[in-house]
Amino acid sequence: MKFGVTYNTGAYGVVDPDALIAVARHAEDCGFESFYVPEHVALYPGASVGAVSFPPDLPIADPLECLSFVAAVTDRILLGTGVLLLPYHEPVVLAKRLATIDLLSKGRMRLLTIGVGSLPGEAAAVGVDYATRGRRADEAIDALRLLWAGDEKGVSFDGEFYSFTDACSFPKPTRPLPLHVGGSSRAAARRAGLRGDGYFSGGRLTEAERTSQIELMRATARDAGRDPRALEVTRWGSIDMTADDVTQHTDRGVDRLVVGPASAKVSEQRDQLSAFAERLGLG
Repeated sequence: MKFGVTYNTGAYGVVDPDALIAVARHAEDCGFESFYVPEHVALYPGASVGAVSFPPDLPIADPLECLSFVAAVTDRILLGTGVLLLPYHEPVVLAKRLATIDLLSKGRMRLLTIGVGSLPGEAAAVGVDYATRGRRADEAIDALRLLWAGDEKGVSFDGEFYSFTDACSFPKPTRPLPLHVGGSSRAAARRAGLRGDGYFSGGRLTEAERTSQIELMRATARDAGRDPRALEVTRWGSIDMTADDVTQHTDRGVDRLVVGPASAKVSEQRDQLSAFAERLGLG
């Protein structure tokens, strides 16, 4: 089992560079594999998903800027998004940003996880028709991979939402960037099976729903002629989970658990990560 840390500036109420540095370095020292940052581009009064409401003044920092910052103050920990809202990013620009982070971090941009978003007002704020976000994500995935694989002759793409001709995107990432698909829907599971390198199932699922969606991902991959065993399964965990909890997730085919500190105080965040690492034998 691999273990990641998620750090959400919105959950902690402030964008504090010193806290971000302290937690990222401590996570690396404790032996965590990866460091994840979430994304919301824009919130608005009344934004909610199910029973979860989002105060409009949550200070959720840009994930790629945060990961660049983290990369500069760490040496080994892998960088991840949980999740990057792909339909709200233009793929030619995004390809360059991600490749740059991967190069500057010496190949650590390994856990790019994308989602399609669940707040209609957020889509409206960036000029995206909410109903098209899934199709936009599919096109963007294909466009990103095409741009990273292209040479000095350029590559062309002609889709419903994105198009370019003879585009050359340099520099390249150190290696092709894996792309995981996150979400709580069956559409996300199918997208992971068709296009992803892994599936990061959402938190609003029962165990039966999660198991069904992982099986759907694998079946979709098989039907598409892909190897389902090559696709990683990531899910959220809790900072107080035990070794028995981890064993249960391993038995369900989970490859990675991502946990977040449950306190807004940096000292307590560090203590929680230390206790988790000691309890689970990291390092």
